[in-house]
Amino acid sequence: MNLFFSFPSLMASWDLSVTVEDLGPDAPPVTLSVTSDLHVGGVILKLVEKTQINRDWSDHGLWWDQKQRWLLRTPWSLEKYGIHADARLVFMPQHKALRVGLPSGKTLRLQASFSTPVFQTVMAICRMINIRHPEELSLLRPVEEKKKKKDKDLEEELHDLTGVPLSSVSRPCLYNGMPAHFADSANMEVIYKMLSVTQPPPAPEAIAKQYRPASVVDKAHINGRWLDSSRCLLQQGIQENDRLWLRFKYYTLYDIEPKYDVVRLTQLYEQARWAVLLEDIDCTEEEMMLFGALQYHINKAAQSEPQVLSTSTAMDDLESALQSLEVKMEGEGSSASELLVRLTMKKKKTCVLVNLSKAFIHFRPKKLTLKGYKQYWFKFQDTSISYFKSKEESIGEPIQHINLKGCEVAPDVNMAAQKFLIRLLIPAPEGMNELYLRCENQYAQWMAGCRLASKGKSLADSSFQSEIQSIRSFLAMQKTNSGSHGNAAAGDESINTHSLVSPRYHKKYKAKQLTPRILDAYQNVAQLSLTDAIMRFLQIWQALPDFGLSYVVVRFKGSRKDEVLGIAPNRLIRIDLGVGDVVKTWRYNNMKQWNVNWDIRQVAIEFEGNVNIAFSCVTADCKIVHEFIGGYIFMSTRSREKSDTLNEELFHKLTGGHEAL
Repeated sequence: MNLFFSFPSLMASWDLSVTVEDLGPDAPPVTLSVTSDLHVGGVILKLVEKTQINRDWSDHGLWWDQKQRWLLRTPWSLEKYGIHADARLVFMPQHKALRVGLPSGKTLRLQASFSTPVFQTVMAICRMINIRHPEELSLLRPVEEKKKKKDKDLEEELHDLTGVPLSSVSRPCLYNGMPAHFADSANMEVIYKMLSVTQPPPAPEAIAKQYRPASVVDKAHINGRWLDSSRCLLQQGIQENDRLWLRFKYYTLYDIEPKYDVVRLTQLYEQARWAVLLEDIDCTEEEMMLFGALQYHINKAAQSEPQVLSTSTAMDDLESALQSLEVKMEGEGSSASELLVRLTMKKKKTCVLVNLSKAFIHFRPKKLTLKGYKQYWFKFQDTSISYFKSKEESIGEPIQHINLKGCEVAPDVNMAAQKFLIRLLIPAPEGMNELYLRCENQYAQWMAGCRLASKGKSLADSSFQSEIQSIRSFLAMQKTNSGSHGNAAAGDESINTHSLVSPRYHKKYKAKQLTPRILDAYQNVAQLSLTDAIMRFLQIWQALPDFGLSYVVVRFKGSRKDEVLGIAPNRLIRIDLGVGDVVKTWRYNNMKQWNVNWDIRQVAIEFEGNVNIAFSCVTADCKIVHEFIGGYIFMSTRSREKSDTLNEELFHKLTGGHEAL
């Protein structure tokens, strides 16, 4: 006789409430009868059947509100996720509208992923608007503008791209020089032109409305607004139609090709221009006039060649423009392999200059005069410089021998004052030492020699002459043309100088005082094409002493006061908050390891030579600092052979931390 038994289900069913966003904000949650072994895909299927709405649900997913996480692994069961009857789930689209403010000040409205890490969201946005190397950019919460009562009712101008489908292709298909989706209609072409053409100089009122950091602490607070690249938008409290800024975050600008980087170059220029206008980066008065002249020229060139940034040769006959600056070296027979020149070195007022490498600790160069300098005879050979008390003693042992390989070289020039300085940051076991050279002659050769030496190349290298030419080009644009601006001013009386310089100069000078100075500088850049002018603006911006520094206020372990940590593309800088002087500098290539204690929110770094530092962050989450350091190390791993392939896994490994896991 056969006996049959029926067994009750091992899994008891229970009710799960799910809010379906598409039913509206006032609709009650949908209740489903589920078991713990039901997979997420099964829950979604039950939801779709119960709502009886005929539409494409492929972009929808489940969001677990209490845990602030997406349930995107559809084969996983409710039990594996740890979901019980008290869970608050929301069924909603993974892609939603987001307002993205560009460096140019324009705002796009587009579909962005709210379920993938911000790093991937930024990659998708950059693909859409044709910006290569999206790893250099990120999203941050905007700083509110100062709005008057009459401005509050004005609607923000939005350029709508919500109809553009998101693509996973690394480089979009181009049609007539633009991504194919921008060639679909005249309106889309207008939007692409807006992205790829520089904006006119802003009105002084528009500059005044922008947030202008008054101190390094204000700049540090802005860096506390970066989003976490490892977490999605929804996990960071970003909602549909919220506004975020898209900005260049990492200042290691890689593989710029004007032919392919029209939008990238334009937006980078706009970010640099606003940094200068809002005094986010310090520059001299002479540099400000040159920035103003370049803006004026770029605006004129953009109106005459508005479609495409074109390449052309740089200014002709640059060498002749600087003949007056060069002084023949003493003696005959000097060669590129050995340059001898008189230089003066700045020293501390309070110490005798014995060990020069320890006599320079200024972070921001003060106004430098001949006072405080001592004259030595310098000798440049291979990748090193040596100095002696006099030319006669140069055949013997030097006072000091300095190897420049691995150092950082920056110009510090004031043409009007005939000041030609070379700023050197020399690697040392305990950090970096700062040194200034003041050249009496042959500045271009010395600057070129230092740059090559920093890369491990000698003066016999084939690029020595082209490096000299590049430096002369840089100097030529700052050279004044006395008497030449009079005719130019007569034809350009409508120039709005207060749109070309920062508010500090609005207060210091009247427009009629600024006009001849800007037009004077303009004579040196008037021959440049649009592309060359933009590239030159960016080069001068990159040559500023504070370029690429992102600030965070921190408290070092064992210290009782707050200090500033400057994060640069290749080093960390400890800065005294009170006086702004550099206390210590550490290079990434001397870093052995770094880690974050997520429980006490403290960053610890170990450098070569048994140097250990630890600090907690005051104005930003320690994850932001961790991401800056890891991000810059990631940028240094890029190579031309793999320029089209982005190692996303490595980026997250270096920047994610345990929270990303």
